[in-house]
Amino acid sequence: MPSYTVTVATGSQWFAGTDDYIYLSLVGSVGCSEKHLLDKPFYNDFERGAVDSYDVTVDEELGEIQLVKIEKRKYWLHDDWYLKYITLKTPCGDYIEFPCYRWITGEGEIILRDGRAKLSRDDQIHILKQHRRKELETRQKQYRWMEWNPGFPLSIDAKCHKDLPRDIQFDSEKGVDFVLNYSKAMENLFINCFMHMFQSSWSDFADFEKIFVKISNTISERVMNHWQEDLMFGYQFLNGCNPVLIQQCRKLPEKLPVTTEMVECSLERQLTLQEEVEQGNIFIVDFELLDGIDANKTDPCTLQFLAAPICLLYKNLDNKMIPIAIQLNQVPGDENPIFLPSDAKYDWLLAKIWVRSSDFHVHQTISHLLRTHLVSEVFGIAMYRQLPAVHPIFKLLVAHVRFTIAINTKAREQLICEYGLFDKANATGGGGHVQMVQRAMQELTYTSLCFPEAIKARGMDNKEDIPNYFYRDDGLLVWEAIQKFTTEVVDIYYESDQVVKEDQELQDFVKDVYVYGMRGKKASGFPKSIKTREKLSEYLTVVIFTASAQHAAVNFGQYDWCSWIPNAPPTMRAPPPTAKGVVTIEQIVKTLPDRGRSCWHLGAVWALSQFQENELFLGMYPEEHFIEKPVKAAMARFRKNLDTIVSVIADRNKNKKLPYYYLSPDRIPNSVAI
Repeated sequence: MPSYTVTVATGSQWFAGTDDYIYLSLVGSVGCSEKHLLDKPFYNDFERGAVDSYDVTVDEELGEIQLVKIEKRKYWLHDDWYLKYITLKTPCGDYIEFPCYRWITGEGEIILRDGRAKLSRDDQIHILKQHRRKELETRQKQYRWMEWNPGFPLSIDAKCHKDLPRDIQFDSEKGVDFVLNYSKAMENLFINCFMHMFQSSWSDFADFEKIFVKISNTISERVMNHWQEDLMFGYQFLNGCNPVLIQQCRKLPEKLPVTTEMVECSLERQLTLQEEVEQGNIFIVDFELLDGIDANKTDPCTLQFLAAPICLLYKNLDNKMIPIAIQLNQVPGDENPIFLPSDAKYDWLLAKIWVRSSDFHVHQTISHLLRTHLVSEVFGIAMYRQLPAVHPIFKLLVAHVRFTIAINTKAREQLICEYGLFDKANATGGGGHVQMVQRAMQELTYTSLCFPEAIKARGMDNKEDIPNYFYRDDGLLVWEAIQKFTTEVVDIYYESDQVVKEDQELQDFVKDVYVYGMRGKKASGFPKSIKTREKLSEYLTVVIFTASAQHAAVNFGQYDWCSWIPNAPPTMRAPPPTAKGVVTIEQIVKTLPDRGRSCWHLGAVWALSQFQENELFLGMYPEEHFIEKPVKAAMARFRKNLDTIVSVIADRNKNKKLPYYYLSPDRIPNSVAI
């Protein structure tokens, strides 16, 4: 009688093993086997991290094995089991791999296909077509769209983390409990004694060191020592944790009536302001998005304020970016003066602090939350709903949506919900952050997620004219490496544009993103369908780059740049000044966050800047969803290209007082998971 050797690999994460009964059935082209109990006498099967082998003898020839069916039945208490893969050695000596990388819960069952990636047109056998269809029908019931707030991209229909499908939950929910992590952060930073001191102001700038001295590192310490300098202020728009707003000023806006006379002491080329604009030396950051956003009113004991500044910057003869004019609100007038470097020291300093605070709000809510977390969740939900596990695009993308839906669900549960942690320290808490996302959705476009296009649209693409923009330089290297990789994968499975057009599952995935994620907004420019291999490669590059590199660029620098509170105040406790010559240092300190809010802010930026335990970085694919040699070779080339980029960035950073490493591939996690 034919005999098969079945090798079963159990996951190595916590609680991956099981004591339940595990049964296996084989489905072949000419017959099906009986159900076989996988059990060895006097042996603890399916322990965490174990690889167990079993001999399975069948009564008759089964032909070519098409499916493997695994059933789990209760032994004593229900426990979930994480099955990595099954390998089958046939009577002929051939090996067939069946990747799984999923949890089997309760008295569940799972049906696996072999690991070869297949488009729907490749499946001609009825049983395989049926398996493909049933998998998507099941997933579409599990992964449902939900509107969390009007105008937001749709998200997963789950009130809390435990409501999610088991396959996309964190291995340990405790590890991503925001309340626990923030409290732990404050304890680790020795600042928990200040955490309840709301309404208690710091004495002066030096007083902020009481919550800083224990946690200094190269960048944050340098920020503390140089934050008041114009050069440090300008540098952050290029290489801080929100390097996505600055743009070349092609025309001075009428709402900022700045003249040559106002700024001539800052201009170094003996040109008028208009001539400097024409030569491409003037840059602008406009926080118009914040205009009219409601400030946080959740604490009746503390008034909180927002501004919507416009900041004009100048590229000096040393090619350094310096601020030359700041207007703190959008409508010019006598009570909205233009602050200048030539003004009194504290007038100018407070104007810059208002810009830094505004930058913090846009960074957290738009650059970080909306444009990486929420967008990546949309791609993830659409992928699970429309692409079966055997589809090559599913196999490619699954690593890049790992834990994204889970972290966002946890954020909606604890962080950005009503009375959540976001309300504790942020001036945009209490609903302002919701208004910001609703407003920013009007400007979220597909091309703005295409990194080279986004850089070009802001006029920041010329490396000779605008040197030292490391976010741009490193981002382009990583984008090109990802695009080269996705192009190779697309070319392996799609021999022509026609095959792309005819792949209905792929088209349904793209349509789901457009209709539900982008709410069917034509102006978003998101494609409703994809018709060429080139466009498919670009689309996949957007998905992977957004989840990995873009998130890394705006997330992991938060502690470096925001831990010195005056450099990134999460709230302001007095309104913007309406006149010059009246600002004192005492007034600035009373405007900055109180001790309690400073501590919650510091705990947040520390916790958000940490990598996950067992983090998987860009190019790491330990789950072998692909088994074909051409794709594995493409992955190896991708890793080699990324290693080269790591070396280039490391060489560039040598001896730099402010190294830029957020886009070094060895520091870019595969997915949005924090």
